[in-house]
Amino acid sequence: MRAVIQRVSTASVTIDGDLKSAIGVGFMVLLGIETEDTKEDANWLSSKIALLRIFGDENGLMNKDVKEVDGDILVVSQFTLHAAYKNGNRPSFIKAARPEQAIPLYEYFNTVLSEKIGKPLATGVFGADMKVAMVNDGPVTIVMDTKNRD
Repeated sequence: MRAVIQRVSTASVTIDGDLKSAIGVGFMVLLGIETEDTKEDANWLSSKIALLRIFGDENGLMNKDVKEVDGDILVVSQFTLHAAYKNGNRPSFIKAARPEQAIPLYEYFNTVLSEKIGKPLATGVFGADMKVAMVNDGPVTIVMDTKNRD
């Protein structure tokens, strides 16, 4: 699993002109699931994100996690995070998991992360053509990949 985590002051997802989800302060998470991913990857990644300390404390240092600032999390599926781009100019998505594998893992990841932060997550719709808007606060952007955890 690969995630792009962005600290935001606001983020939202609109589908076909209708607002699906919106958050204030928190994380915008773009989540890519590949064919090799398992629930173990979802457990590890959700723990890392829930405890990621990139919010400022009283001294302006990044010492607080999303729970400590009463933040929210918006998770959007993003198969293009697994684009292979070394050959040619058109990316290949062969490593991205097919929907029958990816959807259950996406839902599992969201359930586990929601439990870890103690509140519901905002989400997009898997496979939908979504318009994602956000204000990256900082900017602060972290990329995590479960294949690089050792």
